[in-house]
Amino acid sequence: MTQPMPTRAVLLDRALHLFSAYGYEGVGVQQICNDAGVGKPTLYHYFGSKLGLLETLLRERLAPLHEALERACAVTPFDHALVALAEMTFEFAREEPQLYRFYLTLWFAPVESEARQAAEEHHQRHFEAFDACFRAHEQASGHGLTGRHRLLAASFLGLVNNHIGIALNSFATLNARSAADTVAMFLNGALPPASSDGE
Repeated sequence: MTQPMPTRAVLLDRALHLFSAYGYEGVGVQQICNDAGVGKPTLYHYFGSKLGLLETLLRERLAPLHEALERACAVTPFDHALVALAEMTFEFAREEPQLYRFYLTLWFAPVESEARQAAEEHHQRHFEAFDACFRAHEQASGHGLTGRHRLLAASFLGLVNNHIGIALNSFATLNARSAADTVAMFLNGALPPASSDGE
C-alpha cells in the first residue's frame, strides 16, 4: 500500500502547481491550504508565511540543478562544457517542467516583487555557473574574450532558456541532440554557411 505524502511535501507540491498555473501573486495562502487539505496553521508551522513557502520551494527543488551546473564547469574542452550546461539544464526542465516554467516566469517578474526577490539568488547562482565556464575559457585561451565573459554567458543562458520555453510549449525537444545543436547555434550561428557556386 502506497504511503501518503508527508504534509510538508504536499504543501510544496500543491503550491508549485498553483504558482505555475496562476503566478505567485495570483495565489493566496487559503487556496494553497484548501488544495493541500490542511489549515493555515499547518502552513505557517512549516514555512512561516507564503513567502517562506516559496523560498523553501525554490531552494530545495532547484538545488539539484545548480549543483549539476556547477560540476559542468570541470568538463573540457570549452564546447563540451557548454554542451554539458545545456544538456543538464534541458534534462532538469524535461523532468521538472512545471517547476522550470514557473522558474522562467520569475526571471521576468516585476523587479520589486516578492517573488522576483525570492528568486534572485537562484537566478544569480544559475548565471554564475554559466559565467564560470566562460571566465575559465577566457583565462585559459587568451582568445580575446577579455571583459566579455559575462555578456557571453548571459547570451548563452538566454538561448538555453529560450529553447526550453519553446520546448515547454511543444515546439522543440529537450535532449542531448538539441543541447548540442543549441551550442552549435551559439558558437557558429543559426544558419550553415552558404555553399559557393559549383560546390
